[in-house]
Amino acid sequence: MANTYASLIVHAIFSTKNRQNFIHRDIEARVWAYMGGMARENNFKVLCIGGIENHVHLLLSLPPDLPVSKAVQLIKGGSSAWVKEAFPKIPGLGHFAWQDGYAAFSVSKSQVEEVRKYIEGQREHHLTKTFEEEYRAFLAKHEVVGEERYLWG
Repeated sequence: MANTYASLIVHAIFSTKNRQNFIHRDIEARVWAYMGGMARENNFKVLCIGGIENHVHLLLSLPPDLPVSKAVQLIKGGSSAWVKEAFPKIPGLGHFAWQDGYAAFSVSKSQVEEVRKYIEGQREHHLTKTFEEEYRAFLAKHEVVGEERYLWG
């Protein structure tokens, strides 16, 4: 795309299916690395990944021709299949899946470091707040209205 310039940074959040504790601490670094590789293979960047056993946060830098929905689909689909193949001996991971939906919020370049620190601090953050509380707070902060019955698909 000649003469097209963009800074498209997105904070994406999604959980495991039914918020199951699938992402064990001993595999999370490999899962995050795989997700970063999926992004590289599809010509976008993961600036930061973090989460806990039942959800993940990604700070993404997207090119102007890649919709957020497609970027998230590529990461979720690729990593879901890979987790099942890579960890067949870990109980339950043969049924690994991500939730159907996701949340995504635009991030100003001036806020990237703040969001990065937030993502990197997920373990500590979730000592006092559940994923459900965190997710609802993000939706409220960004004035996104969601019906409770559809939040946890």
